[in-house]
Amino acid sequence: MTIAVGQKLPDVKLSKATENGPEGVQSGEYFAGKKVVLFSVPGAFTPTCSAKHLPGYVQNAAALKDKGIDEIVCTAVNDGFVMGAWGRASGSPEITMLGDGTGAFAEALGLTLDLTGAGIGKRGQRFAMVVNDGTVEQLFVEAPGEFKVSAAEHVLENL
Repeated sequence: MTIAVGQKLPDVKLSKATENGPEGVQSGEYFAGKKVVLFSVPGAFTPTCSAKHLPGYVQNAAALKDKGIDEIVCTAVNDGFVMGAWGRASGSPEITMLGDGTGAFAEALGLTLDLTGAGIGKRGQRFAMVVNDGTVEQLFVEAPGEFKVSAAEHVLENL
C-alpha cells in the first residue's frame, strides 16, 4: 500500500551522508519537528536524476526555504557512501543525502520500482513529498518513465 497524504512516514534506518562518512539515522526521529521536502530518485549518478532532478532542487533550494521549508532531503536506494559522493559531485550542500541501501524505506512507503530488467534491481520510484513533523502533507508520485510532478519547480509551485 502506498503512503498517502495525512500518514506518518515509516520509521526505518537510513544512512545520512556526512563529511565523516555515513551516519545511521531513524527516519521517524529524523523527520520529526521540521518541514521537509523529500524527493526520491531511482539511483544516484543516473541520467535524469543527475541532469535534471537533483540540479532542480539545488537551483531552487533558496526559494523552497523562503516558502517555509526547513530542509531538502534526497533519498535513493543507494548506500550512504554513494549518496555522499553524489552530493559532493553535484555541488549540493543545501541538500541532505539519505541512503536507503536496502530499499527498506522505499518498500515501507509502498513506492518501489523493479528495474531488474535494466540490470539495477529494485529501486525507489521517482517522487517528491512535503513532510511536516513526520506527516505527509503533499505527495507527488511520477508515472513510470516521467519526470514532471516530482521536479523542484512543481513542488515549489504547490507550496
